[in-house]
Amino acid sequence: MNFKTGIIIDSLKLPIKDGIAKAKDLGADGFQVYCVEGEMAPENMQGNRLRELKDYIAKLGLEISALCGDLGKGFTDKELNKTTVPRSKEFIDLAVRLGVKIVTTHIGKLPEDENSPVWDIAAESVIELAKYAEENGCYFASETGPDKPAVLKKFLSRIRSTGIKINYDPANLIMAGPYDHIGGVSTLRDYIVHTHAKDGVCLWQNPEGRNKYLEVPLGEGSVAFTYYLRALKEINYSGYLTVEREVGDNPVKDIGMAVKFLKKKISEL
Repeated sequence: MNFKTGIIIDSLKLPIKDGIAKAKDLGADGFQVYCVEGEMAPENMQGNRLRELKDYIAKLGLEISALCGDLGKGFTDKELNKTTVPRSKEFIDLAVRLGVKIVTTHIGKLPEDENSPVWDIAAESVIELAKYAEENGCYFASETGPDKPAVLKKFLSRIRSTGIKINYDPANLIMAGPYDHIGGVSTLRDYIVHTHAKDGVCLWQNPEGRNKYLEVPLGEGSVAFTYYLRALKEINYSGYLTVEREVGDNPVKDIGMAVKFLKKKISEL
């Protein structure tokens, strides 16, 4: 069993095709790409443009590990869901056209009290999207971060569909919690279909709101990558470790080092 290494090409801050070519140069097996706007938006990725992109990716011997359809709003607001749900379905449709199985997003911060009406609001929309993904042979995968893994699992247990899954980001759990990013793998084992390789530290835990945190290059933060990868191996995960770098002055350099770091860690397992 081997992990695959990927790159969120938007992190490279290059045009789409240049980013894909750079992912190849950096030794990645594939890549994730945002599809919420611009060239990759569903309304723009059709016809000849769609075929040309698919041919280009195939020529390079890469694959799209996942689409990122995160609108930055979550699904905890009933009024916003009137637009975010239909738009998210368009992302799933695009995934089908591209031959991609995973669309990632964020559900949004859930109250720990499962009797909160927010749970019902989020569940209604996520159930609709999970079933739509399932019908289309895809997964709608929420990224970890603002919630304890146990809380997220309890919420997901309400979603009676195989279309709902998890995009596991250990750094988000540390920066937003900090929560147990190693034990969380076992907690969410039945849902993990994609992961982000990112690192960070929680500088100040704020019980009343957002923590103060810092994202750092892989290996320089609080993610215990050796134990984390072992935890993924123990649940028989063999998918992508997709490098995400949201800050930094030289993302190409940082991401190249991250791919090398991951390959070294993988070889040591």
